[in-house]
Amino acid sequence: MSEHSPLLTLRFMLNGAQSHCLAPPERRLAAILRDDFGLTAARSACAIGRCGACMVLWNGRSVNSCLVMAWQLGGGEIVTAEGLDAIPEARVVKAALVEENAFQCGYCAPGFVVSLTALLCEDAQAGEPEIRRALAGNICRCTGYHSIVRGALHAVALLAKEKS
Repeated sequence: MSEHSPLLTLRFMLNGAQSHCLAPPERRLAAILRDDFGLTAARSACAIGRCGACMVLWNGRSVNSCLVMAWQLGGGEIVTAEGLDAIPEARVVKAALVEENAFQCGYCAPGFVVSLTALLCEDAQAGEPEIRRALAGNICRCTGYHSIVRGALHAVALLAKEKS
């Protein structure tokens, strides 16, 4: 970060609330969330968009917050893992993953939940190929992914049951 970068006044929705902060244009969303707003579920791990630990919803799409720069935020809507309970699909995803004992250490869990929420908001009937594609950017070092996929499929079944 350059000392000479001008500060931008950023205004955006964050977990359902109008929010604002000052930041240089090149500051990463992951840092803004953690340092300015105290939201720590989006973890800074790889910092190059490969692990999914910093995943958030940005205008309804799952994105790596380490790749979103401050200059891109104006007027957007961001939902972090801390704000997911406002989304019905997210509540179902979380419950299904718990029922299937999807995670061991839990470090990667927020990123997986964000990615699955984005998918199931778009396609509540997603099958295994779509689930695996949606999770391709998330890394878990503890599981073999089978329990996570099983949890996602369980979430799809629960959503279908809710709608019938």
